Amino acid sequence: MPIINNMMKKFDNDVSNLQQGLHPENLSFWYNKIITETIESAPPWLQDKIKVEQDNILPMKFNLNISKRAVRYFMISVDENLEKMPYSTRLYFLKVQEILSTEMDKSLV
Repeated sequence: MPIINNMMKKFDNDVSNLQQGLHPENLSFWYNKIITETIESAPPWLQDKIKVEQDNILPMKFNLNISKRAVRYFMISVDENLEKMPYSTRLYFLKVQEILSTEMDKSLV
């Protein structure tokens, strides 16, 4: 019986960690951290062209307003932070990177 209880606690803990990784407050924290690092690493003439805003009505929606020239700095900042993120947050930002890459590829055509 103790083995089953331990397994259930671990399962419950794993599910809770996955849920917490997608809370709007958690996503907001990581967006702010990544945007701050992106601005710090970007050249001064690009720094005012890097912004993110959280939607007031849909708190899990973020509007990333970034110059095409600054996207690579954003991608680098995401890469540098992926290992520190909870698993579900990591998946979220990997998807953000995928979408940005797709949009950048479209603009090259």
